[in-house]
Amino acid sequence: MRKGDTVDPKGLIYEAYRIEGISYGECRSIFLDWALAVPVDAQTSALIAELLQRHGEVGHPMTLVLTEGLTATEAPRRRGGWRSRKRPEA
Repeated sequence: MRKGDTVDPKGLIYEAYRIEGISYGECRSIFLDWALAVPVDAQTSALIAELLQRHGEVGHPMTLVLTEGLTATEAPRRRGGWRSRKRPEA
């Protein structure tokens, strides 16, 4: 356990794996708290990969949340709105 290090600053992920009967929703909430505690300039996908390597217990809801977080770290794309619509040329 490396509670309080740069990968898990508050030890939230470590503690989530220790909570018996934790739900998927609770794990998502804990993951959000973890993400807010990580420095802005950190490589989030590398940190999540490290957490999966440390804790990645098969069948645990936090493992599912971390795996989803790893695939969702791609840059968001704009889907619509007024800026994406064609405008008449002036």
